[in-house]
Amino acid sequence: MRKIHAFFVTTADGYYEGPNGEFDWPVVDDEFNELAIEQLDAAGTLMFGRVTYEVMAQYWPTPQALQDDPRVASRMNGHPKIVVSTSLDKPEWENTRLINGNVVEEIKELKDQPGKDVVIMGSSSLTASLVREGLVDEIRIMVNPVILGAGKSLFRTAEERIGLKLLNTRTLRSGNVLLTYEPVTA
Repeated sequence: MRKIHAFFVTTADGYYEGPNGEFDWPVVDDEFNELAIEQLDAAGTLMFGRVTYEVMAQYWPTPQALQDDPRVASRMNGHPKIVVSTSLDKPEWENTRLINGNVVEEIKELKDQPGKDVVIMGSSSLTASLVREGLVDEIRIMVNPVILGAGKSLFRTAEERIGLKLLNTRTLRSGNVLLTYEPVTA
C-alpha cells in the first residue's frame, strides 16, 4: 500500500505566501535541492491542487527551469502527476492525470496500488481535505528562517483542528528546518 506525504515550505510565522502573493522568500540552496531530489526519487507520483499545479506547470517544463535546475526539473517533468480539480478542464503538463469526480474514492484506489509513495507538493487546501478523510500519512513542513508578518497561512482552509505527532526534525545549514509529522486522528 502506498503512502501519501505532503510537502510544504513556510515562513517561521506560518505563511506560505506573502501578503501580495510573493514567493520570493524561500531559502533554496544546494542542500535544499538535494533534499528535494531525495523526496522526488522516493516518490512514484506527484499530486497537486489546481492552483499549485498551474504554478508548477508554468515553470518546470520551461527551458529556464531546465537550465536553472536540470536535476529537479527532469524529475518534476518525468514523474506521473495528478491534479485534483473540479474547475480544470484538461491538464497540459506532460504525464498529468485529472481527478475531478469522487476524489476520496480515487485517492483510496491510488493508495491501494503498488508502487512508490505519492507526494503532494504544496496544495494546503487539498492536503487539509485529505487529512480530514484520513488519507495523508505524513506532513513535511520546511520552515524557512524568515518572518513576513502577513500573508496566507499554510492551513487557513482547515475546517477543524488537526493534531500532529512529530516524527522527525532535520536542520539544514541555511537555517531551514524540516519538520515531519504524522496526522493524529482522534
